[in-house]
Amino acid sequence: MNLVATVALVLALGVASRVLADRLRIPSVLFLIVAGIAIGPEILGFVSRETFGGGLSAMVGVSVAIILFEGGYHLRLEKLRESPTALFRMITVGAAITWLGTAAATVVFLETSFEVGLLVGALLIATGPTVIGPILQVVTVRDHVAAVLEGEGVINDVTAAILVVVVFEVLVAGNGTPAALVGNFALRLLVGIAVGATVAATVWLVLDRGRSRPCAAPLHARLIVLAGIVVAYGGAELIASETGIAAAATAGFVLGNVDLPYHEAVIDFLDDVSVVVLSFVFVALAALIDFGDIFSLGLAGLLVVVAVTMVLRPAVIYLSTMSIDRFTRNERLFLSAVGPRGIIPASVATLFAVELQALGRPQEAQLLAGTVFLIIFATVVLQAGLARQIANYLEVSPMRTIIVGGGRVGLSLAQRLEQDGENVLLVDRDPDAVEKARKRGLRALEGDGTDADVLERAGADDAKTVIATTPDDDVNLLVCQLAKTSYDVEKVASRVNQPDNVGAFESLGVHAIDLSMATAWSLENVLERPSLSAWMNELGRTGDVQEIEVTATDLVGKSIAELNAEIPDGCIVGLLTHRDGATEVPTGDHELREGDRVTFIGQTKAVDRAIKRFHPHD
Repeated sequence: MNLVATVALVLALGVASRVLADRLRIPSVLFLIVAGIAIGPEILGFVSRETFGGGLSAMVGVSVAIILFEGGYHLRLEKLRESPTALFRMITVGAAITWLGTAAATVVFLETSFEVGLLVGALLIATGPTVIGPILQVVTVRDHVAAVLEGEGVINDVTAAILVVVVFEVLVAGNGTPAALVGNFALRLLVGIAVGATVAATVWLVLDRGRSRPCAAPLHARLIVLAGIVVAYGGAELIASETGIAAAATAGFVLGNVDLPYHEAVIDFLDDVSVVVLSFVFVALAALIDFGDIFSLGLAGLLVVVAVTMVLRPAVIYLSTMSIDRFTRNERLFLSAVGPRGIIPASVATLFAVELQALGRPQEAQLLAGTVFLIIFATVVLQAGLARQIANYLEVSPMRTIIVGGGRVGLSLAQRLEQDGENVLLVDRDPDAVEKARKRGLRALEGDGTDADVLERAGADDAKTVIATTPDDDVNLLVCQLAKTSYDVEKVASRVNQPDNVGAFESLGVHAIDLSMATAWSLENVLERPSLSAWMNELGRTGDVQEIEVTATDLVGKSIAELNAEIPDGCIVGLLTHRDGATEVPTGDHELREGDRVTFIGQTKAVDRAIKRFHPHD
C-alpha cells in the first residue's frame, strides 16, 4: 500500500475504534491497539516499519505533543487541589520507585545490564493521557481519584520522555558521568517548561489583544492554539532533544488555567483533534509491534509484567495515599489495578531500539522493544480493557446526580453536593451558565435538559438522582417526567416555583420543593431558631449532616449507644428513621435493624469519617 492509502486506513480504523468504544463503553485504546496489530506485519501486513520511512518519528512527536497539550489544558489547578499530597508523592517518590524497581526486575529476570534496565524503567514511568483519558471517559470515579490519574499521566509522561534520553546519553552511550544525570535532567526539564510557558504567554496575548472579526475569532483562536502547540514542541526540540513534550504539556497547562478567550471553541477543537491523532498514533505504533521480540522474552518477560503491575504499582499507590483518609480501600485497589502504559513508552522505545542497534547491541535492542511492548500490550488489554469492570466490582464508580438548570439555585446546589462527595453534572442550555459552572470546578454540559438525547449524554440511564432547578415549572415537570418514565431514575426532585403546581409533581412521584414554602421556612428559622439557622448555613464548611442506610452486617443488631461509642468525636447520631418510615430522636437503647436510616450530625470531617467507617464506598 502507498503512504496515503496507509494513512487513510489507519485513520479510518482509529475513528471506527473510537465509535465502537463509545457504543460498548470500553476504553478506545483497547480497540486501537487490536486494530493496529491486525494491519501490522504479524497478521495482514498492510503496515510495516518501512511504510512511513523516516517520517514516523516526526509524525508521532507532533501527535503526542497535541495529546499532551490537551491533557495539560484539562488539568486545572482546582482539580489538582483535590489531592495534592497523593499526586506529589506519585510524581516524585512513586516515579523513582517505578523507575528503579522496574530496572531491578528487568536486570534480575531478563539478565541484562543495569544501564538497559534503567532505560526500560525510565520508559515505563509513563502512563499518559493517551490511555488514562479513554478510561475516564467510560469509568466515573470521584474527583480526587481522577485528579491523581490525570495528573500522574501528564506529568510522568514528561518525566519519562526526558529521563530516558538522559539515561541513554549518560549511562548507555557513555557521553557523561553518572553525576551529570540529575543536572542534565533538570536542564532539559527547565528548557521545556520555559519554552512552553513563553509560547503560552504569547498565544494568550495574541488572543486577548487580537482584533479579529467576531464571526472569525473562534476559528482564529483554534488555529493560533494549534500553531502554538507545534511551535512549543518544535522550538524546544531545536534547543534540546525530547524537551518538546515538556513544552507542549506546560503550554497546555498554562493556557488551561488562565482566562483564555474562546475557551469553549478551543476545548471542542482540541477534543476533536486529539481523537484523530490518538487514533493515528496508537494504530500506527501497534502495527509495529514485533511479537518475535515479545515471545523471545519467555517466562522472564511475564515475571517483569507481574513485578511492574502487581508489586510496584500497588506499592506506589500505597505509599502515595498512605495516611490520606479521603481514599477508600477500594479506591486504592482501583488505582493499583489501573496503570496502563501508553504512547510515550511505545514511541520512544522504537527510537532507542534503533539507537542500540547502531551501537552494535542488537540483543539489548530486541530486549528493550520486547519488554516495553509486552508491558504496554498487557496493561492496555487487562487494565484499560477491564477498567470499567474493575471499577464496578470495587464499587468506586459513584452514580451520577444530574442537575438541570445552572442558575443560582442549581449552581449553589451543585457546589454543596460536590462538597458532600456526590458525582454531579450540571446541564443548562445557556453557554454562559455552563462556563460559569466550569470556572467553579464543576462538570457541566451545554444542552436542553428536556431533550432525551441530552439527558442520555449526561448519563441519565445510570443516574442515581435527577434534580430540576430551572425557574420554569413546565420545563422542570418535563425533565422529571423524562427521568421517571424514560430512564427510571431512582430519585427525582424539583424546584416548584408556583405553589399550585406542587400536586402535578407529586403525582409523578417527584420530591417537590415549594420555593415559597422553603423561603418561608428559612425565614422562620432565622427569626425563631437563629442558632440552628446559622449552623445550617455553615453546612459544607464547618458542619455537615449525612444519612446512611443500615445494610452492613456490623451495624445490624447494634444499639445506638454502641454506635455512638464507635463514631469520631464531634459527631452524633441525630435521627433514626425506621424502615417503616417513622422518624425519631433515638435513645441509647434503640437497636438498629436492616433498612433503618441513621442521620449523623456534627463537624464536617467527623461526619465524613463516620460515613466512611460504616459505608466505606459512599
